[in-house]
Amino acid sequence: MEPREYRDSLDYLYGLERHGIVFGLANIRNILKSLGNPHEKVKTIHIGGTNGKGSTAAMIHSILSRSGYRVGLYTSPHLISFTERIRIDDREITEEEVVRLTEQIRGAIRKRRIPETFTFFDFTTAMAVLYFFEAGIDLAIVEVGLGGRLDSTNVVDPLLAIITNISLDHQDYLGDTLEEVAREKAGIIKEGRGLVTAVTQPRVLDLLRQVSLEKKAPLFRVGRDFRGRRAGPRRFHYHGRKLDFPNLELNLAGRHQITNATTALGAIEMVKENGYRVGDEAIYEGLRGVRWSGRLEVVMESPTVLLDGAHNSGAAKRLKEAILEEFTYERLLLILGIMNDKDYRRIISILAPVADMTVLCKPRCERAALPQVLLNEVTRIEKRGKIVEDVGEAVQHLLSMATERDLICITGSFYTIGEAKAYLSRSKRQPLDATN
Repeated sequence: MEPREYRDSLDYLYGLERHGIVFGLANIRNILKSLGNPHEKVKTIHIGGTNGKGSTAAMIHSILSRSGYRVGLYTSPHLISFTERIRIDDREITEEEVVRLTEQIRGAIRKRRIPETFTFFDFTTAMAVLYFFEAGIDLAIVEVGLGGRLDSTNVVDPLLAIITNISLDHQDYLGDTLEEVAREKAGIIKEGRGLVTAVTQPRVLDLLRQVSLEKKAPLFRVGRDFRGRRAGPRRFHYHGRKLDFPNLELNLAGRHQITNATTALGAIEMVKENGYRVGDEAIYEGLRGVRWSGRLEVVMESPTVLLDGAHNSGAAKRLKEAILEEFTYERLLLILGIMNDKDYRRIISILAPVADMTVLCKPRCERAALPQVLLNEVTRIEKRGKIVEDVGEAVQHLLSMATERDLICITGSFYTIGEAKAYLSRSKRQPLDATN
């Protein structure tokens, strides 16, 4: 395949972003109908929530893959390559397959004369489902893109749904109150299908109970039906409805990942009840070997360079907690690039106070906040800040001034860490593991 063919496919896909975010399932259903409704033939687990969706999905995927099943994984966003979004087991979709599926889907759309009002996410969701169907996978883990009720992924009829947690985020689209956001995310609960959730707020739990009761969907909660007890850094004991696992080791940093792992194991219990065989060894190995890029990911040492896509206040709190608990350093040097539709004031108020220096940058995205606006917030809380607008130049600037005992943390948006990771891959100072 010529590289140009792949670039042409990406140009078409990214060109669909001109439609922006369009809620509703009519477009994705029309596309899938033109393809023979492959989503009706793929067994899935559907994962929504505000934070932790991707990590939880990766853990379930890792465990089931080590159990001998062919498991698909559909997540967003990607950091460097579009192919990161769709994978089967440890293999990302290839560029050749992206080209083939793009042409196949476009051909079906033209044949049925479907108006081209669908979005990038509509098209890529159809691509993932078709790819999984054609590959004959045993199960697919599908992550919600935004919200739940009207998200493109909500065409699936899953074995079970997962809602990791709920907090205010994307208020422009999902609502200004927790109840409004929760109602959108609860839209993935399906008739008679179980729900696993790590939600803790009483008002939100009441809403989930109400929706689950209406849908006759059994509701299982982390903290009641499944419990994880921390046993040290990246170690915990699990006690579930039927299973107990002592001294599990987790390959993802951060205390919050124990909650995500407990959620994942609760889902695994339900998967087993649906007839899938999952051995103890696969559970231990799956958690010990799970990888998830851009979430407390150490990509370089001496100095330590840490990437984390903390794009809202809840994720920023978890990042701060992990930095203080799990890392030893002389100075914390922070790179922040944040989207202007995020609560950047709150993110900065959480992270900047623990940093010795904060560099403000602007990833290549129309939604990115201006570095000067971010710097104003940093100086308002009387912390040191500096503008280096280009993400790669910001990384190089801090690498040039850091000692081997410093910690450089790059965060604020997945766009920011994606550009930073791409820069490090191109530079002479290679990341520790490009596949991590």
